[in-house]
Amino acid sequence: MASVCLLPVIAAKADAQGAARGRHHHANTPSAHKQRPANGSVIEAISINGNSRIETSTVLSYMVVQPGDNFNQDNLDRSLKTLYATGLFKDVTLRRDGNTLVVDLVENPIVNRIAFEGNHAVKDEDLRKEIALRPRAVFSAQATAADRQKLLNLYASKARFGATVTPQIVKLSHNRVDVIFKINEAQQTLINKIVFVGNHAFSEARLAQVISSKETEWYRFFSSSDEYNPERIKYDAELLRRFYLHNGFVDFHMINATGELSPDRKSFYVTFTLSEGARYRIGKMDVRSSLRHVEPPELRQYITLFPHQWYDGTAIQNNATGMQERLQATGHPFAMVRSEIARNPEKHIVDLLFDVTEGPRVYVERVDINGNTITQDKVIRRQLPMAEGDPYTPFDRKYSKAVLQDLGYFSTVSIDQTQGSAPDRVNVSANVVEKPTGEFSLGGGYSTDVGILGNASVKQHNLLGTGIDAGISGTVAYYEKQVDLSVSDPYFLNRNLVAGIDIYGIQNNYQTYQSYKEGRYGGTLRLGYSYNNYLSQSWSYSLIDRDVGNFYSPSDASLYGYEYVPSIYVQQSAGWSLLSQLSTTLSYDRRDNRMNPRKGYMLQVAGDFAGLGGNTKYVRAKIDGNYYLPLDAITGSHDWTMQFKGGAGYMTDWGDGNVNIIDNFYLGGQNLRGFLQGGAGPRSAHYGKYPNAQPAEGQEDLLGGKFIYTASAQLNFPLPMGDDVGISGRYFVDAGGLAGLRLPHGRLTNAAKDGALYTPISGDSLTPRVSTGFGISWKSPFGLVNIDAAVPIHKSRNDRLYPIRFGFGQQF
Repeated sequence: MASVCLLPVIAAKADAQGAARGRHHHANTPSAHKQRPANGSVIEAISINGNSRIETSTVLSYMVVQPGDNFNQDNLDRSLKTLYATGLFKDVTLRRDGNTLVVDLVENPIVNRIAFEGNHAVKDEDLRKEIALRPRAVFSAQATAADRQKLLNLYASKARFGATVTPQIVKLSHNRVDVIFKINEAQQTLINKIVFVGNHAFSEARLAQVISSKETEWYRFFSSSDEYNPERIKYDAELLRRFYLHNGFVDFHMINATGELSPDRKSFYVTFTLSEGARYRIGKMDVRSSLRHVEPPELRQYITLFPHQWYDGTAIQNNATGMQERLQATGHPFAMVRSEIARNPEKHIVDLLFDVTEGPRVYVERVDINGNTITQDKVIRRQLPMAEGDPYTPFDRKYSKAVLQDLGYFSTVSIDQTQGSAPDRVNVSANVVEKPTGEFSLGGGYSTDVGILGNASVKQHNLLGTGIDAGISGTVAYYEKQVDLSVSDPYFLNRNLVAGIDIYGIQNNYQTYQSYKEGRYGGTLRLGYSYNNYLSQSWSYSLIDRDVGNFYSPSDASLYGYEYVPSIYVQQSAGWSLLSQLSTTLSYDRRDNRMNPRKGYMLQVAGDFAGLGGNTKYVRAKIDGNYYLPLDAITGSHDWTMQFKGGAGYMTDWGDGNVNIIDNFYLGGQNLRGFLQGGAGPRSAHYGKYPNAQPAEGQEDLLGGKFIYTASAQLNFPLPMGDDVGISGRYFVDAGGLAGLRLPHGRLTNAAKDGALYTPISGDSLTPRVSTGFGISWKSPFGLVNIDAAVPIHKSRNDRLYPIRFGFGQQF
């Protein structure tokens, strides 16, 4: 029968004390003193008793004394301690029987299984990762007590400081035990109050916006910011230090940052005690250079600060880093730029000097790749900006980490360096931790353009560790169906080439705002390359079979009694057409982050040439630009950004190819919020059934145009409570114009074709349409939700409006 006993919290301490008393007793018993041999007595044999699992030879290997050694009390004590230290034995006794040393052992039990009871907030597998005990391992009270503390630390990191963990030991037959950790998770210990002491320049409300910890509120159910975490408090202290340095407080000092647990252990009170000091402005600025052929005057143009602005430690460091990287990229790989300041406490002015020097000449001796269990070495090496024998600079280290993180193959990346075989040689190690790059997803959501949708995809972003991206996806929506097979090699032929192929089929039902459906079936070959870190170009060739149709002709209307049919210009575009198109895009990208940019700019010039085969012939050109301006200096927050966009496009036909309105530019929707997709620009009314046809009031087909321009200014800003629930806001002003008729048979002037009457065209004007509005983005548990509400400021008569655009989706 198994017996059950509780292991107290002080078990480890008691066992340790007992073990110490045991060691003292066994080593100093009266019998030991009586039998202590005279100098020169020799141990003729060692007898091991009580070991059932552990081999006798193993026990002997742990002992300091061996047969042939003297009976030396110090060596016996050391042997006793060594056997205890193995953790294999619950009790050890050494005694002498003549010239034989007898070792009596009581083995620790073996762990049969480990279980957790009472845990709900933390999964079993996460708890097992924390503890050292494992099934079939040797049990010890000390190890169990240590694991108990690790579990308490885990719950403390999750703001559950009132949690209790009680190890329960269930004894089984054959010297085995089950270890059960009884857990009372308790409630989360949240931050009830945050107090700032010593602040004068900024209010408590302003400083509360700077730190990441927040006071508990009902709406923070999606956030962990109100959970007390000592590491987060340290991080908050650093955030406050950076904030004050950013705003001119050179002498700022964080005196203390503490968290005090309430008497009922249910909440924390956090106090930040600080000393602001005086606020400084920038005085004189200069450059000192010891680089050959680099004079201070040519570097002063790279100083982006200006006199009398408030001192900004972040901006000064960024200026020094930017100047250094510019020098390293223009023939001075070992250039170093350091900023030096000289305070004037009386005038509260800081003079600034950028000191440009030649740093130590260091070269790469060896590049090691560690931790890549899946990704091939060459996939990582080809991303690094240096190889063996190249100069090594801090910029190389920073850039290497960034490009490896951008691959998306690794959960963590670090670039370390060690001393090489000579003072001017270093060994560089790229240390990575792989993460899953395969993806199977099912999704659902809603979009203004296509309605309710569902999608499924299978993708592998690092196929067999080669860096090849491959996948197949499908989307089924109320107004759209699509399937796409895509393969991309980011280093085609082991060169700076990105190559890929797409095979797809798309069916769009535009009948919410158009009177026809469109099908596209074909493929695209892609090839791209980079000239440098910022300039890149891509080429593509597409061969696509298109079909426009599924609407009612005049005869259908007459036969079936339908009241209206599409404009003649839509009917002239009906049927199949084959598009053979060569495209290219030249991009110059200086944004700080391609996924979520805050500053920098990007320019793109694109062109399409259709007519290399097929029956459609046109030339189309487009230029787009984006500029991002952070407002940190004004708002003191990284969450405020201005975004400017602009673009223009033009297309013209050549030869005697087929002209189809589906190739035209369209304005409205995503590129002009507040208007229907394609709802601003040339359009033509439906007409009634033949022979008494009349233009239909309010029912029009959108025809697009051949010249378009767009512009947008957008302010991105945080919302109250936004950080806690993942909501951000934006205010925008959009403008654009579309004109230039591009129709299959040109503009008709009277009724005549196939019994269809002419209907007039309106909206063909470059007069700008302008709208303004607000939008929000919510990173909800159901996926990203985007809502934009806009109203037109200026529009053309009969432009089709759509004041709210809404979309959300989730992968699961």
